[in-house]
Amino acid sequence: MLIRRERTGDAAAIDAVHRSAFDRSSDTESPPSPPAGDPPEVGLVHRLRDDGSVWIPTLSLVAEFQDQVVGHVCLTRAGIGPFPVLALGPLGVRADQQGRRIGSDLMHAALGAADALDEPLVGLLGSLEYYPRFGFVPGPRLGIVPDVADWTSHFQVRPLTAYELEIKGEFRYADAFYRL
Repeated sequence: MLIRRERTGDAAAIDAVHRSAFDRSSDTESPPSPPAGDPPEVGLVHRLRDDGSVWIPTLSLVAEFQDQVVGHVCLTRAGIGPFPVLALGPLGVRADQQGRRIGSDLMHAALGAADALDEPLVGLLGSLEYYPRFGFVPGPRLGIVPDVADWTSHFQVRPLTAYELEIKGEFRYADAFYRL
């Protein structure tokens, strides 16, 4: 498997990854999804990619296996007051490839790339069981809270090498996240 930057021709394959990863039509624990339409994560990636003020091409990564894109993650610009930080998401792996550590490999690659670019911190909304294995902690523990109070229970941050203790306050995602 190869983890690499997204290329111009990857958009359709990335859409297919997120369609597969976030298809809720067979999820018996969730209410039935409408039969047509994409999961919101597909549109989110398009809106983020179209916003030049938040999209960071070097931080949109794909996992490629046997010449097929099987996973995708992106980090985009976010902010905590005057401090530029990153938001992670979405992270998706094709359903037929899940359970093979592809998501973990994408996470390690994304965090390593962000650290190499001297980014101070990554924030996300996500599983309290999955993301702590990558060093994510509840945001309030570091004095960082999401700007939507309902998100606090699943809001987590991962400080990187360039993190400084004065980075505290309200975390603001790119506008596209608020249109989900």
